[in-house]
This record gives sequence, structure tokens and C-alpha cells, in this order.
Amino acid sequence: MIRIFIADDHTVLRSGLKMLLNAQVDIEVVGEADSGQQLLASVEDIQPDVILLDVSMPGLGGLETLPILKKKLPQTHVLMLTMHDDESYLRQALRDGASGYVLKRAADSELLSAIRAVVRGEVYVHSSLTRVLLDDILSETTSKNSTPWDSLSEREREVLIRVARGFTSAKIAEQLNISAKTVDTYRARGMEKLGLRSRAALVQYVLSHGLLAN
Repeated sequence: MIRIFIADDHTVLRSGLKMLLNAQVDIEVVGEADSGQQLLASVEDIQPDVILLDVSMPGLGGLETLPILKKKLPQTHVLMLTMHDDESYLRQALRDGASGYVLKRAADSELLSAIRAVVRGEVYVHSSLTRVLLDDILSETTSKNSTPWDSLSEREREVLIRVARGFTSAKIAEQLNISAKTVDTYRARGMEKLGLRSRAALVQYVLSHGLLAN
């Protein structure tokens, strides 16, 4: 049996969830609470397999309760049950150890699927929020593949390429229609971002990265 603890401050919702869950042959509701404080006070003695944790509760809310809960019961799966399809809530919940995030408007067959999924060791997120996770993954991949050169502004790149080619600040200023002092500012800022201290190091950098052709 999958042993479930429900923490939600809405009595009617808790009753409905208990009826839904207890009607399953493989699921049993073993406890309930209407606040984070009540949950933390009683859950260690019960040791449920899965906790359904409401994000918004009076006093200690679900997001505040979650990290404390995971320290007490690190092996217990926590499914956040919420009305909010807020991306920041989702990120915080997963970062703090939640195994899933289910919207209350879909708390029926989807909730059952979510419970069984997290017991299998999977992470379950409502379909409307999977895009958030995909965007985060793509953003992280892009960040990992980026180089210090990518962090430079277009003007900093223009200046450094010309410096590497041997142009003076005065000549670069003429080419770009800016002052020589501004050229020096872009040069210093770009060199700092690249971690370079001399023109020789800059030349080596742009050659090794095939940038002089740009």
C-alpha cells in the first residue's frame, strides 16, 4: 500500500481527496493536517510514503514547510498540491526537494498518476508547466556552451579585434567614430572580461578561437 498524508487547510478538499485516494486498492490515507506546523508535529510518527502538501496554508505555508520536512523525512516523497501555476513556485519547490507539482484543478486521475509516479522515483509536473523545465534546461545548456567572448558587447568585440590587429586607439576611434578615450574604456573592459592583461595575450586568444576572421 502507498501510505499518504494530506496537508491542506481546506476541509472540503481534504475530504474529497481522502475519498478519492481510499477508493484505490493500492493507496491509503494515513494522516492529515491543516497547517505546516501540524504536519511537522505529527508526520514523523506516521512515516508516510507520500505527502500531499498545499503550497498556501495559514501560518507556515507549504513552500516554507518543504525544506524542513525533507530534513526530517528525506526518503518521503512530497507532492505539492496547489492552485498556482506560478513558475517561481515550481522552481522553488523542485529546488527544495519536492518530487512533483500538481494543480488542484487537475486533482483527480492526474493526482493518482502523480502519486504512483513519484513512488517509482520519478518527478511529476503538471503538463502546463513542463515548458518551464524545458526552458530552464535549454538555458542551462546554452550557458554551459558559452565562452567569455560571448559575454562581451558588440562594441567591445569590435575594439578588441582591432587592437589584436595592431591598430592604435586613435585609429580605432576614427574607424568606429568614437573618441580614443572611449576606445580605451572598451578595451579595458573587454580585456577584464576575458581575463587578459596584455595585447600579446589578446592576440593569442583571438587566434586560438579563430576570431580574427570576424
